[in-house]
Order: sequence, then C-alpha cells, then structure tokens
Amino acid sequence: MIKAPDNLRSFDSLIQIVKGLRNPEGGCPWDLEQNHQSLTPHMIEEAHELVEAIESRSQTHMIEELGDVLLQVILHSTIAEQSGTFKLIDVIESLNKKLVSRHPHVFSDAAAGSASEALANWDKQKTKEKAGRMPVQNFEIPPGLPALQRSQKIGSKTKKFKFDWPNIEGVRAKVQEELGEVDEALKSKKTEDIQSEIGDLLFTVAQLARHAHLDAEGCLRQANTKFEKRFFKMKTLAESRGLNLETCTPEKLESLWQEIKK
Repeated sequence: MIKAPDNLRSFDSLIQIVKGLRNPEGGCPWDLEQNHQSLTPHMIEEAHELVEAIESRSQTHMIEELGDVLLQVILHSTIAEQSGTFKLIDVIESLNKKLVSRHPHVFSDAAAGSASEALANWDKQKTKEKAGRMPVQNFEIPPGLPALQRSQKIGSKTKKFKFDWPNIEGVRAKVQEELGEVDEALKSKKTEDIQSEIGDLLFTVAQLARHAHLDAEGCLRQANTKFEKRFFKMKTLAESRGLNLETCTPEKLESLWQEIKK
C-alpha cells in the first residue's frame, strides 16, 4: 500500500500522488499501462469537458475539470521522467521562458497600450524564435482541432498577409455566393460537388463569425445546446398531449416547434 500525502492542498502532493499511481510496486494497473499515445484521447476529452464547464458558469464544475486537465499534464510529465526523456520542471521552464520572451511589454522595455499591440508583440517574438528553421507549408494549426475552429484560425492567419475581406459586408456577400454554389451542386446531385460546396460555405461562415468578433465554434456549440433543449421541450409537450413525435405529420411538428420557440 502507498501512503497518501496528508496535505491535499499542495502541488507537491499532486506530483506525489501521480508518482504513486505510476509506481510499479503497488501503483494503479490502469495508470501503469498508459503512455503518451494512449492518453491523447483523454486530454482531448478533458479539454472539451473544461470548455463545457466554463460555458455552464459552474465554479465547482470548473474546479473539477481544470483539475482533470492538470492531471493529464502531470501524467505525461511523469511518464516522460520515468522513461528518461524530460521532467515536469523542463515543461515549467519551457513555458516560463516563452511567457517572458513573448511579453516584452511586461518583462522588457517594449510598449503595448492595447490587446492588439500585445498580440503583435507576441507574434513578433514568435517569428524571431522560428528564424532559421525550415519553412513549413501549412499554418501550423493543430489538425486535431474541431474543423470550424480551425477554419477561423486559418482566416486569422491569412489576415496577417492582408488576404481577407475588408469588412463584414464582404464576407456576408461571399456567404450568399457560396450558398448559391451549394444550390447548384445540389441540382447536379453529385456527392463530391455537394460536399465541396458545403465545405466552402462552412469555411466562409466561420470567417463571418471572425469578422463579427465571435468564436464560430462557440456559436455552433450554443446553437447545438439551444436546439437540443428546444427539441426535448417539444417532445415533452407532444407527450403531454398524447402525441408521439415519430408519428406526427411534418405540419404538426412545425406547429409544436413554433409553440416551443414562443
């Protein structure tokens, strides 16, 4: 048996607990089986659960989910230390160096009177750090990001090269154009064309959100939640009237939907 630490409000205790879980003598069989690759889906899942907690505005939920994300960081660092590649202190040092380097307006004599100037300083320092490296032929955006979020980030990257619409009206016109192309593809009934044009439409809608200073992924998450809540309210309403949604006519479904929206 491994003794648990007495002070559970200590960061060192967290490291001690994780090392206990990974201890070959008496540790947890599941934790001992894990490696960087097997933990990857858990990191993605925990990040999404944290976003959900933030959007729910539940402080208790946030504390729990932030803890789960932190656990993933400690687990990865402990696995690396046990294999002799790096330690948690290396992760902390790397982060500290980056934060100091990319905030010259805080830790040096550069100026930044606004958030946009601070971001410009960050990008400038990032470019300096990458000087001399082999040029890459992509935007260096993680491919594992949700597609809508990645679309918006791509738009932000091209904006720096002035490859962007000058205003939101231009993006809105492009959305209308892309919608017209979707209509044409639907007429052709060619799956490949339909897929391509719907993709173009979604990409452009992501840029519309960006120009409106909104997070496209957040907008869609909100819409998903709103639809889901309304749907089950509609289902409850239908059942209270002895109706089965599966056998309702389209007209009746629309009537119930409009009633719930009001």
